[in-house]
Amino acid sequence: MLVSAKEMLNKAREGKYAVGQFNINNLEWTKAILLTAEELKSPVILGVSEGAGKYMTGFKTVAAMVKAMVEELNITVPVALHLDHGSYEGSLKCIEAGFSSIMFDGSHYPIAENVEKTTELVKLCGEKGISLEAEVGSIGGEEDGVVGLGECADPNECKAVADLGIDMLAAGIGNIHGKYPANWPGLRFDVLESIKEKVGDMPLVLHGGTGIPAEMIQKAISLGVAKINVNTECQLSFADATRKYIEAGKDLEGKGFDPRKLLAPGTEAIKATVKEKMELFGSVGKA
Repeated sequence: MLVSAKEMLNKAREGKYAVGQFNINNLEWTKAILLTAEELKSPVILGVSEGAGKYMTGFKTVAAMVKAMVEELNITVPVALHLDHGSYEGSLKCIEAGFSSIMFDGSHYPIAENVEKTTELVKLCGEKGISLEAEVGSIGGEEDGVVGLGECADPNECKAVADLGIDMLAAGIGNIHGKYPANWPGLRFDVLESIKEKVGDMPLVLHGGTGIPAEMIQKAISLGVAKINVNTECQLSFADATRKYIEAGKDLEGKGFDPRKLLAPGTEAIKATVKEKMELFGSVGKA
């Protein structure tokens, strides 16, 4: 059974740890993340971008697959299925498809339009018990076609959106998607502190969790971050392990590539990455 992310994030905020959102792209990734969460007794959020949803033939397919896997694998930890950086139209489709959590990314709109669309989604999600994440200040870098320049959010705009009744807020504080450049100045904790002062107990979300130093992660959690997104690191570990397997020629035995064997090293690499992040975020044993 899928659950809203609201309760798990409120518990994380109170307990000074963060729940990891790990993006999924196929059955193997989903299975690896679910099994690792169950092994570590950690709540988990499965993120799905609109591009990944399209790749997996649609949001209804994704929701059906995840629900069936939770049942077949006897997963007992809380699992939320979450739309990542969704458009308004994409949010409506995921609500209809059976997702248990939605992120509406209205950060590219003028604040008035962001507020208007978020208000509509607060009502729709509230009627169905679906948690809602909103964004203020675009996240830097590029992820699945979503591009941001890495703006720092305006704390007053954060309060305006938080007061609409959302469950979690993603606010740009210098974080970016993808790899962080060598000259990255780091997270703007002064901005995060100002946002925290304005929004109070609202669970905050840190996007671009790949490559942020552990000490910055811990400080962000201490300042109200309760959800941290990881995607690029899983992609890199999966690709590297698969590449090494192919280069070693272990599956070239005259029968061609067995996809189950081919994907196994990458899947194990994702498990290791997810475990490392859950331990860093402090969510192990919190289910």
